[in-house]
Amino acid sequence: MSSPLIGLVAHTGKSGALAMAARLRDEFQKQGAIVRIEARTAEMIGIPDGASIRDLALECELLVALGGDGTILQVVHEMGDTLKPVFGINLGSLGFLTCVSSSAVEQAVECIVTRRYVKTQRILIEMEVHRGESTVCRRIGLNDAVISRGALSRLIRLQTWIDGAALTEYNADGLVVSTPTGSTAYSLAAGGPILTPDCGVFAVTPICPHVLTNRSLIFSDTSTIAVSPRENQGDIYVTVDGQEAIALAAGDMIYIRKASHCVSLAVLPGVSFFEVLRQKLKWSGTAL
Repeated sequence: MSSPLIGLVAHTGKSGALAMAARLRDEFQKQGAIVRIEARTAEMIGIPDGASIRDLALECELLVALGGDGTILQVVHEMGDTLKPVFGINLGSLGFLTCVSSSAVEQAVECIVTRRYVKTQRILIEMEVHRGESTVCRRIGLNDAVISRGALSRLIRLQTWIDGAALTEYNADGLVVSTPTGSTAYSLAAGGPILTPDCGVFAVTPICPHVLTNRSLIFSDTSTIAVSPRENQGDIYVTVDGQEAIALAAGDMIYIRKASHCVSLAVLPGVSFFEVLRQKLKWSGTAL
Protein backbone atom coordinates (compact mmCIF):
# COMPACT_ATOMS: atom_id res chain seq x y z
CA MET A 1 0.00 0.00 0.00
CA SER A 2 1.43 3.39 -0.99
CA SER A 3 1.96 6.07 1.64
CA PRO A 4 -0.95 8.54 1.80
CA LEU A 5 -0.30 12.17 0.90
CA ILE A 6 -2.15 14.29 3.45
CA GLY A 7 -2.81 18.03 3.46
CA LEU A 8 -2.94 19.74 6.85
CA VAL A 9 -4.79 23.02 7.53
CA ALA A 10 -5.14 24.63 10.97
CA HIS A 11 -7.19 27.57 12.20
CA THR A 12 -4.19 29.65 13.25
CA GLY A 13 -6.30 31.89 15.47
CA LYS A 14 -7.56 29.10 17.73
CA SER A 15 -5.82 28.43 21.02
CA GLY A 16 -3.67 25.30 20.82
CA ALA A 17 -4.11 24.89 17.06
CA LEU A 18 -0.47 25.38 16.14
CA ALA A 19 0.85 23.00 18.78
CA MET A 20 -1.72 20.44 17.64
CA ALA A 21 -0.74 20.96 13.99
CA ALA A 22 2.91 20.25 14.81
CA ARG A 23 1.87 17.18 16.79
CA LEU A 24 -0.28 15.92 13.91
CA ARG A 25 2.55 16.41 11.43
CA ASP A 26 4.87 14.37 13.65
CA GLU A 27 2.28 11.61 14.16
CA PHE A 28 1.59 11.33 10.44
CA GLN A 29 5.26 11.17 9.58
CA LYS A 30 5.88 8.61 12.33
CA GLN A 31 3.26 6.36 10.74
CA GLY A 32 4.66 6.74 7.23
CA ALA A 33 2.38 9.36 5.72
CA ILE A 34 3.60 12.26 3.59
CA VAL A 35 2.33 15.61 4.88
CA ARG A 36 1.93 18.91 3.04
CA ILE A 37 1.01 21.91 5.18
CA GLU A 38 -1.09 24.94 4.26
CA ALA A 39 0.96 28.13 3.90
CA ARG A 40 -0.33 30.10 6.91
CA THR A 41 -0.14 27.05 9.14
CA ALA A 42 3.37 26.25 7.93
CA GLU A 43 4.59 29.79 8.56
CA MET A 44 3.27 29.79 12.11
CA ILE A 45 4.98 26.50 13.04
CA GLY A 46 8.21 27.33 11.23
CA ILE A 47 7.90 25.14 8.13
CA PRO A 48 9.30 26.81 4.98
CA ASP A 49 7.41 25.03 2.20
CA GLY A 50 3.71 25.70 2.79
CA ALA A 51 1.14 25.52 0.01
CA SER A 52 -2.24 27.08 -0.72
CA ILE A 53 -5.38 25.09 0.04
CA ARG A 54 -6.07 24.94 -3.69
CA ASP A 55 -2.64 23.38 -4.29
CA LEU A 56 -3.15 20.94 -1.42
CA ALA A 57 -6.41 19.83 -3.04
CA LEU A 58 -4.61 19.24 -6.34
CA GLU A 59 -1.81 17.20 -4.74
CA CYS A 60 -3.27 15.39 -1.72
CA GLU A 61 -5.77 12.57 -1.39
CA LEU A 62 -7.31 13.99 1.79
CA LEU A 63 -7.19 17.27 3.72
CA VAL A 64 -7.21 17.39 7.52
CA ALA A 65 -8.85 20.56 8.90
CA LEU A 66 -7.88 21.39 12.45
CA GLY A 67 -10.22 23.88 14.13
CA GLY A 68 -14.02 23.88 13.91
CA ASP A 69 -16.84 23.87 11.38
CA GLY A 70 -15.73 27.27 10.09
CA THR A 71 -12.33 25.83 9.22
CA ILE A 72 -13.97 23.10 7.13
CA LEU A 73 -16.14 25.67 5.36
CA GLN A 74 -13.06 27.74 4.55
CA VAL A 75 -11.25 24.67 3.20
CA VAL A 76 -14.21 23.75 0.98
CA HIS A 77 -14.38 27.30 -0.39
CA GLU A 78 -10.65 27.55 -1.08
CA MET A 79 -10.25 24.12 -2.71
CA GLY A 80 -11.87 25.44 -5.87
CA ASP A 81 -13.11 22.88 -8.38
CA THR A 82 -10.87 20.08 -7.07
CA LEU A 83 -12.83 18.85 -4.07
CA LYS A 84 -10.95 16.28 -2.02
CA PRO A 85 -12.34 14.60 1.13
CA VAL A 86 -11.99 16.67 4.30
CA PHE A 87 -11.40 15.16 7.75
CA GLY A 88 -12.19 17.59 10.57
CA ILE A 89 -10.58 17.60 14.03
CA ASN A 90 -12.45 19.83 16.46
CA LEU A 91 -10.72 22.27 18.82
CA GLY A 92 -13.94 23.88 20.05
CA SER A 93 -17.04 22.71 21.87
CA LEU A 94 -19.75 22.64 19.21
CA GLY A 95 -19.06 21.39 15.73
CA PHE A 96 -21.22 19.16 13.56
CA LEU A 97 -18.83 18.82 10.62
CA THR A 98 -15.66 17.98 12.51
CA CYS A 99 -15.24 14.24 13.00
CA VAL A 100 -13.27 13.85 16.25
CA SER A 101 -12.00 15.93 19.15
CA SER A 102 -8.34 16.73 19.71
CA SER A 103 -8.20 14.01 22.40
CA ALA A 104 -8.51 11.32 19.70
CA VAL A 105 -5.58 12.43 17.52
CA GLU A 106 -3.76 9.08 17.55
CA GLN A 107 -6.92 7.21 16.56
CA ALA A 108 -7.61 9.70 13.76
CA VAL A 109 -4.06 9.51 12.39
CA GLU A 110 -4.05 5.70 12.40
CA CYS A 111 -7.43 5.64 10.65
CA ILE A 112 -6.29 8.10 7.98
CA VAL A 113 -2.92 6.42 7.34
CA THR A 114 -4.57 3.00 6.92
CA ARG A 115 -7.37 4.58 4.85
CA ARG A 116 -10.09 3.13 7.09
CA TYR A 117 -12.09 6.35 7.23
CA VAL A 118 -15.59 6.51 5.78
CA LYS A 119 -16.53 9.19 3.24
CA THR A 120 -19.97 10.77 3.54
CA GLN A 121 -21.04 12.66 0.45
CA ARG A 122 -22.53 16.13 1.04
CA ILE A 123 -24.39 18.17 -1.56
CA LEU A 124 -23.33 21.76 -2.21
CA ILE A 125 -25.51 24.80 -2.80
CA GLU A 126 -25.06 27.14 -5.77
CA MET A 127 -26.16 30.78 -5.51
CA GLU A 128 -26.30 33.30 -8.35
CA VAL A 129 -27.29 36.97 -8.26
CA HIS A 130 -28.80 38.33 -11.49
CA ARG A 131 -29.16 42.07 -12.05
CA GLY A 132 -31.07 42.72 -15.23
CA GLU A 133 -29.41 40.67 -17.94
CA SER A 134 -26.12 40.29 -16.05
CA THR A 135 -24.92 37.70 -13.54
CA VAL A 136 -23.37 39.74 -10.73
CA CYS A 137 -21.83 36.82 -8.86
CA ARG A 138 -21.90 33.08 -8.36
CA ARG A 139 -20.95 31.27 -5.15
CA ILE A 140 -20.79 27.63 -4.03
CA GLY A 141 -21.36 26.62 -0.41
CA LEU A 142 -21.65 23.64 1.88
CA ASN A 143 -24.02 25.06 4.51
CA ASP A 144 -26.35 27.80 3.37
CA ALA A 145 -27.19 30.98 1.53
CA VAL A 146 -28.45 33.76 3.80
CA ILE A 147 -30.24 36.94 2.70
CA SER A 148 -30.34 39.48 5.51
CA ARG A 149 -30.62 43.16 6.36
CA GLY A 150 -27.70 45.49 7.06
CA ALA A 151 -26.97 47.48 10.20
CA LEU A 152 -30.44 49.05 10.57
CA SER A 153 -32.92 47.09 12.66
CA ARG A 154 -35.79 46.83 10.20
CA LEU A 155 -37.71 44.08 8.47
CA ILE A 156 -37.07 43.36 4.81
CA ARG A 157 -39.53 42.10 2.21
CA LEU A 158 -38.41 39.20 0.07
CA GLN A 159 -40.58 37.89 -2.77
CA THR A 160 -39.95 34.15 -3.15
CA TRP A 161 -40.65 31.53 -5.83
CA ILE A 162 -39.93 27.81 -6.10
CA ASP A 163 -39.52 26.43 -9.61
CA GLY A 164 -41.20 29.57 -10.93
CA ALA A 165 -44.31 29.21 -8.75
CA ALA A 166 -44.95 32.08 -6.33
CA LEU A 167 -44.45 31.01 -2.72
CA THR A 168 -44.88 34.12 -0.54
CA GLU A 169 -43.46 37.51 0.29
CA TYR A 170 -41.47 37.12 3.50
CA ASN A 171 -41.48 40.11 5.85
CA ALA A 172 -38.61 39.19 8.16
CA ASP A 173 -35.07 39.91 9.30
CA GLY A 174 -33.90 37.63 6.52
CA LEU A 175 -34.06 34.21 4.93
CA VAL A 176 -31.87 31.09 5.26
CA VAL A 177 -31.76 28.48 2.50
CA SER A 178 -29.80 25.52 3.83
CA THR A 179 -28.51 22.19 2.66
CA PRO A 180 -28.96 19.16 4.94
CA THR A 181 -25.40 19.75 6.15
CA GLY A 182 -26.22 23.38 6.98
CA SER A 183 -29.45 22.48 8.78
CA THR A 184 -27.55 22.32 12.09
CA ALA A 185 -26.05 25.80 11.59
CA TYR A 186 -27.86 29.15 11.14
CA SER A 187 -31.04 27.43 9.99
CA LEU A 188 -31.34 25.54 13.28
CA ALA A 189 -30.77 28.74 15.27
CA ALA A 190 -33.59 30.38 13.26
CA GLY A 191 -35.99 27.56 14.14
CA GLY A 192 -35.44 25.33 11.11
CA PRO A 193 -35.53 21.51 11.12
CA ILE A 194 -32.57 19.15 11.42
CA LEU A 195 -32.10 17.25 8.16
CA THR A 196 -30.18 14.02 7.69
CA PRO A 197 -27.27 14.42 5.23
CA ASP A 198 -28.73 12.08 2.61
CA CYS A 199 -32.37 13.22 2.63
CA GLY A 200 -32.26 15.01 -0.74
CA VAL A 201 -33.95 18.26 0.31
CA PHE A 202 -33.28 21.91 1.13
CA ALA A 203 -34.88 23.98 3.88
CA VAL A 204 -35.94 27.62 3.57
CA THR A 205 -36.34 29.28 6.96
CA PRO A 206 -37.35 32.91 7.63
CA ILE A 207 -35.39 34.76 10.32
CA CYS A 208 -37.77 36.32 12.88
CA PRO A 209 -40.75 36.53 10.48
CA HIS A 210 -43.39 39.21 11.07
CA VAL A 211 -46.12 36.73 10.10
CA LEU A 212 -46.18 33.82 12.54
CA THR A 213 -47.53 31.40 9.92
CA ASN A 214 -44.29 31.83 7.91
CA ARG A 215 -42.52 28.67 9.00
CA SER A 216 -39.71 26.56 7.59
CA LEU A 217 -40.42 24.88 4.29
CA ILE A 218 -38.76 21.71 3.02
CA PHE A 219 -38.41 21.33 -0.74
CA SER A 220 -36.66 18.94 -3.11
CA ASP A 221 -33.01 19.59 -3.90
CA THR A 222 -33.92 19.23 -7.58
CA SER A 223 -35.83 22.52 -7.33
CA THR A 224 -34.63 26.10 -7.72
CA ILE A 225 -35.63 28.80 -5.26
CA ALA A 226 -35.67 32.42 -6.43
CA VAL A 227 -35.71 35.41 -4.09
CA SER A 228 -36.00 39.11 -4.93
CA PRO A 229 -35.85 42.04 -2.48
CA ARG A 230 -38.54 44.68 -2.82
CA GLU A 231 -37.70 48.31 -3.51
CA ASN A 232 -36.35 51.00 -1.11
CA GLN A 233 -35.41 48.81 1.83
CA GLY A 234 -31.92 50.00 2.68
CA ASP A 235 -28.94 47.69 2.85
CA ILE A 236 -29.60 44.00 2.07
CA TYR A 237 -26.90 41.37 1.61
CA VAL A 238 -26.52 37.74 0.63
CA THR A 239 -23.76 35.52 1.95
CA VAL A 240 -22.87 31.90 1.30
CA ASP A 241 -21.43 29.98 4.26
CA GLY A 242 -20.82 33.29 6.04
CA GLN A 243 -18.15 34.33 3.56
CA GLU A 244 -18.05 37.55 1.54
CA ALA A 245 -21.25 39.62 1.76
CA ILE A 246 -22.70 40.67 -1.60
CA ALA A 247 -24.80 43.85 -1.56
CA LEU A 248 -28.21 43.49 -3.23
CA ALA A 249 -30.25 46.06 -5.11
CA ALA A 250 -34.03 46.25 -5.42
CA GLY A 251 -35.22 43.93 -8.17
CA ASP A 252 -32.13 41.65 -8.08
CA MET A 253 -32.95 37.96 -8.54
CA ILE A 254 -31.14 35.48 -6.32
CA TYR A 255 -31.28 31.91 -7.63
CA ILE A 256 -30.38 29.05 -5.31
CA ARG A 257 -30.09 25.44 -6.43
CA LYS A 258 -28.06 22.29 -5.91
CA ALA A 259 -24.54 22.51 -7.32
CA SER A 260 -23.43 20.05 -9.98
CA HIS A 261 -20.77 18.51 -7.72
CA CYS A 262 -20.48 17.30 -4.13
CA VAL A 263 -17.82 17.18 -1.43
CA SER A 264 -16.96 14.28 0.88
CA LEU A 265 -16.52 14.64 4.62
CA ALA A 266 -14.39 11.86 6.07
CA VAL A 267 -15.36 10.33 9.42
CA LEU A 268 -14.15 7.53 11.66
CA PRO A 269 -15.75 4.15 10.92
CA GLY A 270 -18.80 3.47 13.05
CA VAL A 271 -19.59 7.15 13.74
CA SER A 272 -23.20 7.89 12.77
CA PHE A 273 -24.88 11.23 12.15
CA PHE A 274 -27.28 10.51 15.02
CA GLU A 275 -24.44 9.84 17.44
CA VAL A 276 -23.01 13.24 16.54
CA LEU A 277 -26.41 14.84 17.17
CA ARG A 278 -26.72 13.21 20.59
CA GLN A 279 -23.27 14.39 21.60
CA LYS A 280 -23.42 17.93 20.22
CA LEU A 281 -26.98 18.71 21.29
CA LYS A 282 -26.56 16.88 24.62
CA TRP A 283 -29.63 14.75 24.09
CA SER A 284 -30.21 12.30 26.92
CA GLY A 285 -32.12 9.07 27.37
CA THR A 286 -31.60 5.63 25.85
CA ALA A 287 -33.06 3.98 22.76
CA LEU A 288 -33.99 0.35 23.16
